[in-house]
Amino acid sequence: MKKIVVVDYGSQYTQLIARRLRELEVYSEVIHHTEDTSLEDVVGVILSGGPNSVTVEGAPDLPNWFQKVKVPVMGICYGMQLLVKNFGGKVDKTEAAEYGRTEIRTLKCSSIFENVPRNFNVWMSHGDSVVNIPENFDVLAETENNIPAALCSKDKRIWTLQFHPEVRHTEHGMDIIENFLFNICRAERSWTMEKFLEEKISEIRETVGDSKTILGLSGGVDSSVAAVLVHKAIGKRLINIFVDHGLLRLNEEQEVPNVFRDKLGLNLDVVHAKDRFLNRLQGVTEPEEKRKIIGKEFIRVFEKEAKRVGGEFLVQGTIYSDVIESAASGKETAKIKSHHNVGGLPEKMGLKL
Repeated sequence: MKKIVVVDYGSQYTQLIARRLRELEVYSEVIHHTEDTSLEDVVGVILSGGPNSVTVEGAPDLPNWFQKVKVPVMGICYGMQLLVKNFGGKVDKTEAAEYGRTEIRTLKCSSIFENVPRNFNVWMSHGDSVVNIPENFDVLAETENNIPAALCSKDKRIWTLQFHPEVRHTEHGMDIIENFLFNICRAERSWTMEKFLEEKISEIRETVGDSKTILGLSGGVDSSVAAVLVHKAIGKRLINIFVDHGLLRLNEEQEVPNVFRDKLGLNLDVVHAKDRFLNRLQGVTEPEEKRKIIGKEFIRVFEKEAKRVGGEFLVQGTIYSDVIESAASGKETAKIKSHHNVGGLPEKMGLKL
């Protein structure tokens, strides 16, 4: 399948870029900038933003396979500045750092700004700026501070954006991404949720084999989706575990079993562990420490239940914003807080995730 490779430089928007591509039915893969990858079937590359400065020694650089890339490339924010630096331009701090909503104006017609007005608002987040553009590059757009907002190489292969087209705050952001995918990369609309479900069900069956699997089911959207998906794959060999830990919403301990066990027909066991959790949390006031304790206790409960039913695997449903906030989406991603089922997991576990 033809695909776009999204190279992660630690931006909290990296997975959002991939989501935007999926919304346009284009298959993508997110990889860390230090990872190797096959360029087979790659029709375009996107370099994400990131929290670092390209002016600092040791800052993340282009992937070691980048020189082999012959397809179109788009750099966003940090990705733009990294490309500028590597192609002979200059990036530095300027008097005007730009954060938040910023108006830009396009300077010339280009395929990436097709069907986009000349002036529109975008979302900026940068302290460094391009002060000298590389040779054989053109400025396609500028901000109201006369800072380059978009560049393109004269051979139309390298495209750069100082702003974030992937966020909703950028007007016409999806138009710009769509132009890059279909006008420039000639990508195919070949990815659908139906295909994704088929692939995941097959992948789950192959991974689990004949083993029993337990799933931590809270009744929230994330674990509920995971429970139904895994149930489709392995049926009654999935045992869902609902933990009454003493911190539930009103009547939740009755409502979750009623929906998932009685109405949907899923295997579901309820574990009463109020005393265990509340005793561990007693006297603890620091939020990060609380999240770590909760994460550890959940795993210990799941390990005990897995041993009881003969389970080998643990399934968790985790929304990707939790992964990002826990700094688990990339090596350079900044941590906001540790979610108990991501950053709060203990180092040693008796289950396969």
